[in-house]
Amino acid sequence: MTAETNTGPMIGQRHLQTFLLFLSIVVNYMAKFNAGVAVVAMTNAENTNPNFPEYDWNEMERSYILSSFFWGYILTQFMGGWLCRRYGARITMFVSTIGSALLVVLIPWCVSWGGWQAYCGIRMSMGLFQGFLFPCIHAHLANWCPVKERNRLGALANTGIDCGTLVAMFASGLLAASSIGWPGIFYVSCGVGVLWCIVWWIFGANQPRESKFIGEAELNYIETSINSSRKAEEAELKATGPIPVPWKAIWTSVPFWALMVTRCCQSWGYSTLQTEMPAYMNGVLLMDMKSNALYSALPYLTSWVMAFVYLIIADILLTRGIMSITGIRKSVNSIAFFVPAAALIGVSFLDSTQKTLAVVLMCANVGINAGSTIGSTINTIDLSPNHAGILMGIVNTASNIVPILTPLLVGIIVKDDHDREQWQIVFIISAIIFCVGNIVYLAFGQMVNQPWDAPDFMDKQRSSNLQEVGHSKALEAQRSEQVEEAKRNESEGIKDN
Repeated sequence: MTAETNTGPMIGQRHLQTFLLFLSIVVNYMAKFNAGVAVVAMTNAENTNPNFPEYDWNEMERSYILSSFFWGYILTQFMGGWLCRRYGARITMFVSTIGSALLVVLIPWCVSWGGWQAYCGIRMSMGLFQGFLFPCIHAHLANWCPVKERNRLGALANTGIDCGTLVAMFASGLLAASSIGWPGIFYVSCGVGVLWCIVWWIFGANQPRESKFIGEAELNYIETSINSSRKAEEAELKATGPIPVPWKAIWTSVPFWALMVTRCCQSWGYSTLQTEMPAYMNGVLLMDMKSNALYSALPYLTSWVMAFVYLIIADILLTRGIMSITGIRKSVNSIAFFVPAAALIGVSFLDSTQKTLAVVLMCANVGINAGSTIGSTINTIDLSPNHAGILMGIVNTASNIVPILTPLLVGIIVKDDHDREQWQIVFIISAIIFCVGNIVYLAFGQMVNQPWDAPDFMDKQRSSNLQEVGHSKALEAQRSEQVEEAKRNESEGIKDN
């Protein structure tokens, strides 16, 4: 009989750290995505609270505001990983969140004298700070999660993405329609961010051994699990040496390009609704801000629930051998892309007399699209477990460029918020991009380790290149000998004559 492992208390410090990571995503997403509701309230005070200033921003200027966060966000993705390694997740995440929180509270004052340009500048700066966040979250999970609990705790922390978007939409709408008006959106976003920072500073710790609150049993359990895993990795590294990154092979890999195209197409469709849904509900469906808040949040509640549904179904299909990993990924991704594409086209033909159907279709769009996580997001692990981090970094950077572009395209197409035909163009373009992305994935995507994942791939390639060089040199030497011999024969023939 094997001795039962003492994992410490049922709810231990590792669970607290995971919950704090979940909350960090929620409070940062509140600051990140409150702009979708805020710009509607700030340009239409009559529909929210007329006691606060209203700004005459056109659709293009509003699009710049929504896009500007990502101008800064894509610049600090890789820097976040470096800062986390150098200073630890505790300080880096504190700086990331407090910086974003203090900037968001400046918006009401800065916009009063700097207009939409000041709003863009603040949102870009917020993006610079928040770019540090996710590299730190992944590193912190690696330091705190026992190997057997990584998937579960990691998934729980990342549910903050849907929850944060949901809270941002719902709370922002209620606040804008309340007595504190649209400025309250920014005050509350700042307040919850600062509150999280205080709690994080007290309970957050880079390593389990640095925590003041962890028990001996839990500490031993975490360290034993992580250290045994690291020893195995170190032994493998000692045997094989560090694995070089096959950059040329990655950039010329068709399955990798298929994945990147698919993720960018998903980002296009998702970000279009994420940023523009409040404006569409207000302009075309003629919803007041309180209704707008509720119905803008519902799709993300659906997404949050559906993420768990997909996870359970995929797990059953795989563990019972009903479908292969290729079948699961491509089937789930097809559902997660084609159904939202159809829903987007359906939404584009509805008006204010069909509000209920419009909300149902939006919930179907965002909720069913939650399957793209299982369908394609984690395909990097299938292609190359050894280089999954590198692939994820490239794909994430590319897909985060897309939300810069989608609001700008909306600003070019939609000149009148109330014109349903202009919104039809926006939604149909997104639907086509969804379909194209999945067709590419079905045709060229793969769920098997690529040849360039092998630890000795570069060595074999060098050996093959050396053989080719040697062969070509031998052929060249042979040709030279033949030429020399021909010249000698020619000269001897001339002498004989």
